[in-house]
Amino acid sequence: MQATTGLFDEIYALIDRLQPFDDLEARHRSECLAWLHETDDVFRRVKPRTPSPHLVAYFLLRDDQDGSVLMVDHIKAGLWLPTGGHVEPGEHPAQTVRREVMEELGVPAVFQPELGERPLFLTVTDTVGTLEQRHTDVSLWFVLTSSRDQVFTPDPDEFRGIRWWTPQEVSDADPKTLDPHMGRMIAKLATL
Repeated sequence: MQATTGLFDEIYALIDRLQPFDDLEARHRSECLAWLHETDDVFRRVKPRTPSPHLVAYFLLRDDQDGSVLMVDHIKAGLWLPTGGHVEPGEHPAQTVRREVMEELGVPAVFQPELGERPLFLTVTDTVGTLEQRHTDVSLWFVLTSSRDQVFTPDPDEFRGIRWWTPQEVSDADPKTLDPHMGRMIAKLATL
């Protein structure tokens, strides 16, 4: 099944317009653009991995007062991650963010004004799990505005907990406990 041409073009444009932060993001962007030239399906159709790769929309809620970000202790991944989810067939990644933030945290999406509904960061990551579960996620990372005072209703089926992390805490954390690209995302976020 194919993405609608207009939506597919919008997704391509989101990725094409990204300014890479470093060599790894530049490589991921090139891989992703090549993948988009070769495929007509970017959406996960069958859980957990078909097709692989497929699109994911991550989003970091950021407190503008101290630059801290909200991360979740994800049950399946066994890591502290930004919130997010798979982009559903026919769904724009920004709509995925709006849907997932309500499902996972119980709050509406407030996109960071400087970026709007555009991602800041792109990663291509092989997931963890059994051989039958592993696949490649092409993740678009969005930034939402929030504050430490925000009241959340986290999804207990997905997360063991949630917490705010300062940039220093992310830097000091054991990298094996976080998404492998989190430190780079925090560094790119600091450039805004």
